[in-house]
Amino acid sequence: MGKSVAFLGLGVMGYPMAGHLAGAGHKVTVYNRNPERAAKWLLEHRATGVSEHGLAATPREAAEGADVVFACVGADDDLRDICIGDTGGDTGGDNGAFAGMTAGAIFCDHTTVSAVVTREMAAVAAERGIGYLDAPVSGGEAGAVNGQLTIMVGGAEGDYASVEPVIKAYAKMARLLGPVGAGQTTKMVNQICIAGVVQGLAEALHFALEAGLDAKAVVEVISGGAAQSWQMDNRAGTMIDGKFDFGFAVDWMRKDLAIVLGEAEGMGISLPLTELVDGFYAEVQEMGGARNDTSSLIRRFRG
Repeated sequence: MGKSVAFLGLGVMGYPMAGHLAGAGHKVTVYNRNPERAAKWLLEHRATGVSEHGLAATPREAAEGADVVFACVGADDDLRDICIGDTGGDTGGDNGAFAGMTAGAIFCDHTTVSAVVTREMAAVAAERGIGYLDAPVSGGEAGAVNGQLTIMVGGAEGDYASVEPVIKAYAKMARLLGPVGAGQTTKMVNQICIAGVVQGLAEALHFALEAGLDAKAVVEVISGGAAQSWQMDNRAGTMIDGKFDFGFAVDWMRKDLAIVLGEAEGMGISLPLTELVDGFYAEVQEMGGARNDTSSLIRRFRG
């Protein structure tokens, strides 16, 4: 039997994720800062077999009666606003999701935010008897649309056990990695890896092209060996062709890397490669590539 759930934030990721929940037989109430997008979602999903899908005017209204409240918004202040409404945003303090949730309900945050705000919101939730999971995702827009996301989760084992069957609607991989905050720090590890791999690939392709090689043929050969990566398989060809319209944007990567570098500073550790690549992404922004996908690092070499 499906659960009663709320989904807060219907951006490029949240919109299809909420759709997968509806398709899996859960009763879904949606909230979005732009109500027209929420109304569009409701119209598209009326015929999924559950007639009670709803549209809420505030996060609090969406959360009322929900077993699980999911969120996928933009950044730290957006998360605070939909949870407790204390950032001067649109929701107002009395209209945050926590105000509408009952003790025993679970808040599951899919946003990539800092571990600081995650622990802050989890502490507020605990005071109200609400479970809290930080569960950032990887896989981009295509992963969300196809229900093939990887989900990194922090929180209590009991809360995760309750939510895991629900998030399977859009996850190919989900795993509890530790207490609250572990999901976000694992996502930081993910972004560190991506930054380094994409920079290496950009340099390699630039080198191949300058050496007069058939870069696509080179990739075909070396992708069968130790140099193989997801980025090589999925982005090398488009990088060579100068096409950078494949999802996760430079602006969002820089937001994530700022979170990484801030966390590292708090830990007293150095991440020199990550800091370097973040600076390279800043150059891509200055070149007008703020909305290019992350593979656009090669633009620094190729224009």
